[in-house]
Amino acid sequence: MPCHRRHLSPSRPLEPKRCRRKSSHDGALPMKRRQFLSLTTAALAAPTLFVRRANAAEPGAPLPVPEVMDVGPGSGNNLEAIRSTREFVAGVRSDTLGYSQDYLGPLLRFRRGQTANIDVTNRIDAPITAHWHGMHVPGHLDGGPQLAFGPGETWSPELPIDHPAATLFYHSHVHGRTADQVYRGLAGLIVIDDPDIDDPLPRDYGVNDFPLIVQDRSFDGAGRMTYDIGMMDLMQGFHGTEILVNGAIRPKLTVPAGLVRLRLVNGSNARMYNFSFTDGRTFHQVASDGGLPTAPISMTGLRLAAAERAEIVVDFSDRAAVRLVSTRGGSGMMGGGMMGNSGMMGGNGGMMGGGAEGSPLEILSFEIADARNPGPARLPEALPAPVVDLGEPVRRRDFTLNMHAGNMMGSMLNNLIGRDGQIMGINDESYDMGRIDLQVPHGETELWRINADMAMHPFHVHGTSFQVVTQNGRSVDPARIGWTDVVHVQGPTEILLRFDKRATADAPFMYHCHILEHEDAGMMGQFTVL
Repeated sequence: MPCHRRHLSPSRPLEPKRCRRKSSHDGALPMKRRQFLSLTTAALAAPTLFVRRANAAEPGAPLPVPEVMDVGPGSGNNLEAIRSTREFVAGVRSDTLGYSQDYLGPLLRFRRGQTANIDVTNRIDAPITAHWHGMHVPGHLDGGPQLAFGPGETWSPELPIDHPAATLFYHSHVHGRTADQVYRGLAGLIVIDDPDIDDPLPRDYGVNDFPLIVQDRSFDGAGRMTYDIGMMDLMQGFHGTEILVNGAIRPKLTVPAGLVRLRLVNGSNARMYNFSFTDGRTFHQVASDGGLPTAPISMTGLRLAAAERAEIVVDFSDRAAVRLVSTRGGSGMMGGGMMGNSGMMGGNGGMMGGGAEGSPLEILSFEIADARNPGPARLPEALPAPVVDLGEPVRRRDFTLNMHAGNMMGSMLNNLIGRDGQIMGINDESYDMGRIDLQVPHGETELWRINADMAMHPFHVHGTSFQVVTQNGRSVDPARIGWTDVVHVQGPTEILLRFDKRATADAPFMYHCHILEHEDAGMMGQFTVL
């Protein structure tokens, strides 16, 4: 029987759920010892055992532009998690999940300074949440794993919008089921507008301002979307065989000649993208995870790890047809280790469309319309970035992201399988919903030092935005990176952060790897802010 929590009050902390969790993960079952040993032995003997066949779908359909739900005070803002189907490939229906639509959800538009009332109803047969990824809200409104609610239940948070203008991300965050539920469609975009800022960038939604949720997904020989987790998928994170943008395979976007704003979101479970244009054109980044920088940043390539966002402005006034592409990222295993793409276990990470590692992934093609561009003719030299001085840290904390607790394959084989899929951890401990890992004082600046024992990981912190101070032992310019809530850790990394929103033990904040398979396997911790 599910725990019932209907129309939960946002005015008080939520009671912790004490339901005993079933072993199934809504389609992503934890590996049992015998299955793990079988997979490991086979993988060591057969280097390309897990390669998937690419689907030969024809790209080029028009880009779907999500409908907008303006969420403010009062009633009438409803999200329903539903099961449905979608034709990603013409004539073939795939089973999907979505928020109020067959796949993904509407774009939620919030206004800084207002309270946003929204009802989230669970119409599927498993627990869900709605996590407002990147939003600065208290823990009892954050939508993390402790706030999961069951079939037929409705969560009704009142969200005080206190966040700079930014592009955020929302998705289900049920522990052990996050990867599967997000993969099947329980995710969407958030845009926060700030009425106190005169936005000098293109902002005519669907005309010169477009959201782009980029995801990789796999399809079987019949054209159905599939999500089958093997040993290698767990270790490096799932990598699909096709690129979807807003739920369409390698679509086409018609844009006006002139400046166009693209709100890029890496919505993949694990893949990292290195975006560029086929003609090598320069573009400008005008926002990171946390909002605007002090000035547009000129570049020809942009790297986004899983769950990272960036807003870019591209000048299409030359009317040249062009494509957005990405180089093929590796598996994330540092040093090309045993489980890397070229290592003993083979992989699907570089097999999209049968291409070689390093060849471009097709993301999106552009054509230029005859219509006049209603937006600005040129970029401003400066942007109205939020000014926050965190000051010097009063304490330091250290985090090591462990591919498996114990750091030995023998330990992984003999001791870890059977812990409900918990084979990874942070600081040698796998996630435990009943354990508070940190108690962080409210309003005090801290320096967090993050490292990894085997692989590269996108590290996400709930409840705040932070500044990256160093990566791989080298100082970085926070003004260039901007405020963020995800940092790509591939060596010693330092971030400076402060928590101004509170979180109690029954609804704590999370820190975790945002490779969703790693998160589900235990690479996550939780903390209070008091």
